[in-house]
Amino acid sequence: MAEKDIRKLIGNVFNDIADAIETGQFGKKVRVGITTLGSEHGVKNVIEGAEMAQSRDSSIEVVLIGPKSDSRLTQVVVENEEEGYKKMEEMLDSGEIDACVTMHYSFPIGVSTVGRVITPGKGKEMIIATTTGTSSPHRVEAMVKNGIYGIITAKALGIENPTVGILNVDGARQVERAFYELIERGYNINLTESIRADGGSVMRGNDLLAGVPDVMVTDTLTGNILMKVFSSYTTGGSYESLGYGYGPGIGEGYERLILIISRASGAPVIANAISYGASIVKGNIKDIAKSEFEKANKAGLKEVLEGLTKAEKKSESSENVEAPPKEVVTEGIAGVDIMDLEDAVRALWKEGIYAESGMGCTGPVVMVNGNSLSKAVEVLTKAGYLAGKSNIC
Repeated sequence: MAEKDIRKLIGNVFNDIADAIETGQFGKKVRVGITTLGSEHGVKNVIEGAEMAQSRDSSIEVVLIGPKSDSRLTQVVVENEEEGYKKMEEMLDSGEIDACVTMHYSFPIGVSTVGRVITPGKGKEMIIATTTGTSSPHRVEAMVKNGIYGIITAKALGIENPTVGILNVDGARQVERAFYELIERGYNINLTESIRADGGSVMRGNDLLAGVPDVMVTDTLTGNILMKVFSSYTTGGSYESLGYGYGPGIGEGYERLILIISRASGAPVIANAISYGASIVKGNIKDIAKSEFEKANKAGLKEVLEGLTKAEKKSESSENVEAPPKEVVTEGIAGVDIMDLEDAVRALWKEGIYAESGMGCTGPVVMVNGNSLSKAVEVLTKAGYLAGKSNIC
C-alpha cells in the first residue's frame, strides 16, 4: 500500500473516532433520506440543500431518493414521485434510514407535523405545533394534542422543560383550560407568559414575532400559514429561505420519522430540515414520544379530550358500514370539511368505494383509487360533502 494511502486510511480512522466521541454513536452515522422529485425549484435545488447538510455535519449520511444525478451523496434511484414515496417507506420500515425529508405525505388522522422557525423579532428559534396533518377532526382536541407533540419535539432537541404558549385563535381558551386540567392531574406543561402587559399563556402577535415560547400551539392550518410566512417573508413567497421546514409527523404509536418541506422550499431550508431530522434522531424522539404519551395518559389525557368533544359529538348512525376491500389510494379529493371527513369516507364505503381520510397540501382530503375518482366525487357531491367544484390533489 502506498504511503499516501496509508496516511489517508489513518486519517479516516481518526475522523471516525472523533465523530463517534462527539455523537456517542460508535461506528454508526444517522442516515437521513431526502426525496428529490416534486420541488418547484427543481431537483438541483434539493440536491444542493442535501449536499449543504452533509458538508456541515460528518455525523450524518444523507441519502438521495430520486433520479440518478452526478452528486457524490449516496443515491437510491427511482423514476417518479410515487415510486420515491414507496421506497422511502420501505427504507424507514426496514431501518435502512433513520428519518426522511419529503415534500408531501398523507399522514393518518392523529398525526401532524411540528415545524421549526426563526422568529424575526429577536432571531429566536421557535417550534410551531402543528403545521401539516390532522391530530384530530375536533379543533380543540387537536390543539391539545398539538401541544404534547410540540413538547415531545422540543425535548428531542434538548430543551428539558420547554415553555408552551397558545396562539390566540378560536378555541385557545378551551385549550388553556384543558392544559390546566392536565397539569392538575400530574402532567407537566410549562405554560409561559405573554410579553404584553396583561400576560397570560394565550399568545398575541407580538409573542409570535418575538418567539416568546419554545412551543407555540395552534391549529394546523394556521400553523401552516405561519410556516409559509416565517419561511419566505423576505423573498415574496415563492422561495422559502428561512427556518427548518414543517417538521416531523408525530402521533401516538406512529413510528415513521417523516419530516415535511414545501415544494417552495429553497436549499437552505432543505439543509436545515435534514439537520432537524438528524437532531431528533440523536435526541431519541421515539423514546421521548412513548414516555410523554405514557405520562399524559396516566394523567387522564383521554378523559380530558372526551370532555372537550362530548357536547359536540353527533349522534352516530345505527347503521354499521364496513370498508370494501382495501385498494391503493393515489388520488386526493379536497373540499370536505374536516368535521365531516370520516362521515364522507363511510359514505363512499356504503357505495362500495374504498377510501381513506388524510391530509393534503391545502387541508383534509378523502383518498381514493384513481379508477374510482369520478364516481367518488359524484357520490360526495350528491351527499352534500362537496360544494361546487372539488379540488383534486
